[in-house]
Amino acid sequence: MKKLYPDAAAALDGLLRNDMLIASGGFGLCGLPERLLDAIRDSGVTGLVFASNNAGIDNEGIGKLLRTRQVKKMISSYVGENKEFERQYLAGELEVEFCPQGTLAERMRSGGAGIAGFYTKTGVGTQVAEGKEVKSFDGEDYILERGIFADLAIVKAWKADESGNLIFRKTARNFNLPAATCGKICVVEVEEVVPVGSLDPDHIHLPGVYVQRMIIGAPYDKKIEFRTVREREAAQ
Repeated sequence: MKKLYPDAAAALDGLLRNDMLIASGGFGLCGLPERLLDAIRDSGVTGLVFASNNAGIDNEGIGKLLRTRQVKKMISSYVGENKEFERQYLAGELEVEFCPQGTLAERMRSGGAGIAGFYTKTGVGTQVAEGKEVKSFDGEDYILERGIFADLAIVKAWKADESGNLIFRKTARNFNLPAATCGKICVVEVEEVVPVGSLDPDHIHLPGVYVQRMIIGAPYDKKIEFRTVREREAAQ
């Protein structure tokens, strides 16, 4: 089966609909599937639920879809750098399900492994536990968290072969790997595609069995949220 498509719009053709749950990789702007997010925005679908560590920043990443009011709910861990996210949430225009970072990763991983739920101590006694089942193991309380089973997963990888085996680069692996596994369909954007057999099997992070469609999204700007530099000291 040919997995490589000419562009993001073609790779997402027939997959998008209103009110769907999308699992997205990325951490801040690192490893963000930006070409696919742009195509989702341009498609005009609405009522979307995103499971993602964060919503990017204003006008970047999922932040672009917040601007166009296409997102109705975020399942996220961190939202501190997006003013539009904050405005919509405080105005009651956006539903937010806060999820501790490790719990969110495990919820995605569980969905990919077909595990409906798991118990964790993270969040016990806090607002995170509200409305969730609490069970005691060996005298300690744990809360039940549900696996995430997404309609679509969108991720960014560094390199792929033609069969969809993926390699992520350094910290850009982040949530991309668990997100990729929990979607019914996984669409990936990569910087480079090489022939089958070119990648060392020991270096592959995600087997191609999880990947249905791919695009080459390069070149990328490799943006960061904030740049902090030290003032140059005067020469002595």
